[in-house]
This record gives sequence, C-alpha cells and structure tokens, in this order.
Amino acid sequence: MNLSANFSLKELTKSDTATRLGIDNTPDDEAIDNLKTLCEKVLQPVREHFGKSVTINSAYRSPESNAAVGGSKTSDHCKGQAADIEIAGIANADLAQWIMDNLDYTQLILEFYTQGIPDSGWVHVSYDPNNLKKQELTAVKVAGKTQYLNGLQA
Repeated sequence: MNLSANFSLKELTKSDTATRLGIDNTPDDEAIDNLKTLCEKVLQPVREHFGKSVTINSAYRSPESNAAVGGSKTSDHCKGQAADIEIAGIANADLAQWIMDNLDYTQLILEFYTQGIPDSGWVHVSYDPNNLKKQELTAVKVAGKTQYLNGLQA
C-alpha cells in the first residue's frame, strides 16, 4: 500500500526488532491514516526538496515493538505520527534545519548528531495536525544518559 508517491506502508512499518522478537507491528486504521498525513505533510515534501531517497530508520511502532526498543510510552511513533529519518549525502543537521525552516511539525529532534560528521545521528520528526507546536530539540548523551537540549544545536 502506497502512502504517498514515494513512501509505502511496508517501509514505514518495517522493524528489525519486531521481526527478530516475533512482535506484530501492524498498525490499525487510525495509525495508517496518521502515517499518510506524516508522508503528505513532511516526508514527501522532504523527498521532493532534496530529490533523494529518504531512509526511514523507524516510523510506526506497535506498543510492544516500542517497548522493545526502549521508546517512551507516549511516543508519537506508536500513533503513526513520527519517523526517524536520514538522507544519504545530506548532513542530518542540514536536514533538520530545512524541515524547521520550511514545514509544519509537532516535534523535531536532531538526535545524537556530532558536528563535523554529517551522517551521524538521525532526525526525528513528528506531525500531529491538532498540535503543531514546532518544538525543536537536540538529543545528546551525557554520562550514558540521553538529555534533550532546547533548539537545534548542530
């Protein structure tokens, strides 16, 4: 099932963790609708702007697969409203900055990016049409624990 011109339900529900652990990662109809909206409002515009394939590291996660990867119990991934993405050849900081400057979103996180290493980390972006608060964060590890800093800090 295609969710947009360049994104399929299969790629937005793929989970190596779920496969390895035998977890069903099938979204319900509401999550599929949310994934379509995420593709329409964020992922497809990113693909069209950069003219390159967008790698989906993680999008929809069933509650069980989300728990298996240590995700937040309130994660937008469980509602089909978030994706962790990268584009080969584009610095993740530049990808996050373009999204921030050009699109609506709920939350944008530059995760574990190291300045000077363009392909380090990834970009988390979520889209809830009822909550477009445009929150920007940067995730870093401090003493082995994840901390979230306000703003994009590349």
